[in-house]
Amino acid sequence: MKKRCHWTKDNKLMNAYHDTEWGVPRHNDKILFEYIILDAFQAGLSWQIILDKRENFRKAFAEFDAEKIARFTPKKIDSLMNDVGIIRNRLKIEGAVKNAIAFKKVQKEFGSFDKYIWQFVNYKTIVNKCEKLSHMRANSEESDEMAKDMKRRGFAFTGTIVCYAFMQGAGMINDHLILCFRYDEINKLIKEDGRQK
Repeated sequence: MKKRCHWTKDNKLMNAYHDTEWGVPRHNDKILFEYIILDAFQAGLSWQIILDKRENFRKAFAEFDAEKIARFTPKKIDSLMNDVGIIRNRLKIEGAVKNAIAFKKVQKEFGSFDKYIWQFVNYKTIVNKCEKLSHMRANSEESDEMAKDMKRRGFAFTGTIVCYAFMQGAGMINDHLILCFRYDEINKLIKEDGRQK
């Protein structure tokens, strides 16, 4: 039996996310934007809730198309408040629109969101060596800097803890426990990632 990070609690959906997504270095802007939306909605909640509703979020938020979300009207926001398939938090829904607008501005300035976001780890995945979940951090100097800069650029619900979770998911940090079968697999992917400087 494979040894995994214990936070999956052996839930089927959590296992699948852990085994195929979490910690894989991501450079596709659309995927990175999806993670921003989902991580912002997760603030104060469990990742399990987000994964359970992920496909509903995909439908409600135009397949995570930043261009379309940036044009969401107050009427559209009202309709999303009636969508039982997502987390009906007005501030977070409005935050998703703000994040789409800020995301597009960053793309224009840097050429891609990928170039912008990876600068906070100097374009190289940080590899931690945690033996237990209790050794895992909730934030770092890098996530502090990212949160500060994203706030300045108009992003919402992107505090340091949300940014750290984003970094873990997007492979900017390998936070798999060293006993986890994915720890070495992710380190191999990091070496194969041609964009790691």
